[in-house]
Amino acid sequence: MNDDIEARKALYTPEAKQERFKRVAEKRTNRILNDLRLLGNTSNKSLYSYTRADIDKIFNAVDTRKTEIRAKFKTSNRDNFTLD
Repeated sequence: MNDDIEARKALYTPEAKQERFKRVAEKRTNRILNDLRLLGNTSNKSLYSYTRADIDKIFNAVDTRKTEIRAKFKTSNRDNFTLD
């Protein structure tokens, strides 16, 4: 029982959290980069037909989501209530 508690505590050390972040973030970033590469393949006019408006919609959606996600990584104490 005590070993189980210690094992759970080990998951939340700063080192374990940093290692988990690196592992997950690298995998997810590489997946995103690959998907963007694949999206770029659709620029081939001999295989696909699109308008400037189509492209603007795609990149507006990507830029909006990127901005939302970047904001999640910013730290701010303004929203934290404290009596101190």
